[in-house]
Amino acid sequence: METEIELKFFVSPEFSNQLLAKIAEAKILQQSRRELGNIYFDTPDQILRQHDIGLRVRRFDDVFVQTLKTAGRVVAGLHQRPEYNAETNGTDPDLSLHPADAWPETLNVSQVQQQLTPIFSTDFVRQQWLIAMSDGSQIELAFDQGEVKANGNTDPICEVELELKSGQTDALFILARELCALGGMRLGNLSKAARGYRLAAGYQGDDVKPLDHVPVTDEDNVESAFVKTLEHALGHWHYHEQIYAERQERAALIQIQQALGLLRQSLVVFGGMIPRRASALVRQEVQWLEGELEWLTEASGIDYLLAEKGYALKKLNARKALMKQLEARQADLPDEWEMQQLIQSSRYCGLLLDLSRWILSRGWQPFLDDKARARLSSPLKGFADLTLSRSWQELLDVFPAERQLNRVDYLDQQPRLTRNLLSGLSFAALYDEEKRRMFRMPWLDLLQGIEDLRQLEPVRELAALQDDEEDRRQVEKWLSRQEDSLIHAMDQTRQIGIDLTPYWP
Repeated sequence: METEIELKFFVSPEFSNQLLAKIAEAKILQQSRRELGNIYFDTPDQILRQHDIGLRVRRFDDVFVQTLKTAGRVVAGLHQRPEYNAETNGTDPDLSLHPADAWPETLNVSQVQQQLTPIFSTDFVRQQWLIAMSDGSQIELAFDQGEVKANGNTDPICEVELELKSGQTDALFILARELCALGGMRLGNLSKAARGYRLAAGYQGDDVKPLDHVPVTDEDNVESAFVKTLEHALGHWHYHEQIYAERQERAALIQIQQALGLLRQSLVVFGGMIPRRASALVRQEVQWLEGELEWLTEASGIDYLLAEKGYALKKLNARKALMKQLEARQADLPDEWEMQQLIQSSRYCGLLLDLSRWILSRGWQPFLDDKARARLSSPLKGFADLTLSRSWQELLDVFPAERQLNRVDYLDQQPRLTRNLLSGLSFAALYDEEKRRMFRMPWLDLLQGIEDLRQLEPVRELAALQDDEEDRRQVEKWLSRQEDSLIHAMDQTRQIGIDLTPYWP
């Protein structure tokens, strides 16, 4: 049994030119070119897939190799999976070739053997180089071009894989950083097997989903919870990046924003133990990417105002003029092509690589003193109780029951409320689900109210540009009525939230 450790990237066919140029600068120990044919097997109800197991028979030249890959870990394109290989005589799989302890105890292997059937195939040309790194590590670089086939349908393959053959995982990231320097690479979280299963099922892609709570447990210490929070945010980000790459849904970019927010907030929540200098580069680059996505807030407001031919503006005399101005602003916002360029850019790819590397290597450890290490190794529950109590007091300070808040007050406090709710996601799994849900509900409603309020901002900015004074006054009155209605509802929601009893001790 081997543990496969590799980085996977999606690239365009044209990427081969810059890849070959980079390889020419490296120390090559071996190189080859092979045509590989692979058949993947499972039962009709895909019991192997349900256990996150991949089974294939690969043919190259006159050799057949059966490979079993069991459940592993994927962090921003870095795949770590146990792998079992055995030579066989043909394309018919024989599960007895793999050791008994490779299979989950709950799986009836002999029953699976009887039900195995081909699900899909992958055929591709693999160009391969074994590269010697300066630290003595050896990395296999593979460039695959071909296609996945299932039920008469095909999906192109154009990937670069870096697999650590010997040495340090860090060497993978160093080589990956060098390769992505010119852009055109996107870290891949979908294996060929995953793509094959999707194609076989006629799957059209994943759904956009909201950011869920971090899967911490009572057994976690503070540091393991920090790692889980980072990985949870990174997984949410990468999941939605794939959706955007496939379908260009703006909602997927909004979820990437949410993931970035959780990353940044985790650095604040755990920042009392992890010095700022330990995360300086990560914070800087996360802030850069958040800036690249800031336009989404304005886009959401414009979409709302223009929906159904400007229905929200229907009572305004200046409706047509406002719509024309809003459409002009909409046209100036980044388009799908620009966002695709962003997620294939060197800086974007570098951020994902650096963040993944920082998490896997525990890059904050060299910056810690004994006191910080002790605090990080302490039980999570006490830290969570204290953090949530402080966060709750912060909310009470900025949303006091006795104070009347106006539009500017609510808009100014939106980032603080968002951060507070994100902190709650980091520790939510430690507490009673129903009590937690009831406590968070009014604050989530309040956040939605602030977002609704912000959707009116494009009209506010355009109001002063209306040539007709009567039209301008009408727009301002309309804005005032809309805002008063929202603020009245938000004040009631805020009071409900303040009166609730916290769900933590």
